[in-house]
Amino acid sequence: MQIHDQNTVLDELLETYRDALAGDFDAYRNHCYRVLNFALIQCENTADTINKIAIAAAFHDLGIWQARTFDYLAPSRRLARDYLIASERSDWIADVDIMIANHHKLRRHRHLPVDALPEVFRRADWVDVSRGVLCFDLPRTFVADVMAHFPGEGFHKRLVQLTLKRMMTHPFSPLPMMRL
Repeated sequence: MQIHDQNTVLDELLETYRDALAGDFDAYRNHCYRVLNFALIQCENTADTINKIAIAAAFHDLGIWQARTFDYLAPSRRLARDYLIASERSDWIADVDIMIANHHKLRRHRHLPVDALPEVFRRADWVDVSRGVLCFDLPRTFVADVMAHFPGEGFHKRLVQLTLKRMMTHPFSPLPMMRL
């Protein structure tokens, strides 16, 4: 099982937002690469699939930093849509948008096949956010290898900090990105 440690599209997109990510750049970059790897092991790796997942990975949480909000799904989706239009990939908007919109969905997408990109992406993000506690059907050795290759760099700690901050200001909506 190959670890994908370079993706031009992902690297270029993240570099564009380096200033917004500031001190969290490495942490977010590694999170994106972990999600990319956990997604790619679950699906056929065509050029289009790899690039769609890379684009979704780059933008899926970016609204946290770019829009400075923990209610970040809508801003992240807008950033992705704007990029896809500007890069003349408008026909990918629906695929990338549903991946971002539902990546924190708690349950499987009932109306989509298990190998559909939104479901693959959802599971990939949950594997990373849970630090591998949730593995779904991914080989645990692969999950451990990817996590070692792309260390947390404080990403999970930042998520806890952001969650606690949100709880203080929005106690009745501490995790607005979560979906059933």
